[in-house]
Amino acid sequence: MSLRVMTLHPAGKEGVNIDKEKYEAVKQAILDAVDAVGELPFSDLSAEVERYVPDFDGSYGLYTTTVKLDLEARGLIERVPKKTPQHLRLAQ
Repeated sequence: MSLRVMTLHPAGKEGVNIDKEKYEAVKQAILDAVDAVGELPFSDLSAEVERYVPDFDGSYGLYTTTVKLDLEARGLIERVPKKTPQHLRLAQ
């Protein structure tokens, strides 16, 4: 049985329980992608995760969104205020 991670949600909603290895791979890809450009539109995030983790067994969109929300809740990334569509940056 694989190890699992209970994710957090920034709006106080309940997170989900996902595979720890997948969580760590997507987490690192998101942090690296955002760090590489400073600000990244949310609409490009899933494609960037796919670029960083090409041999991923799962839905890029689902895991990217789930881990992105978790990273926001943990204060590692944040939404850029007053920017539409949504952009992300490393938390300051």
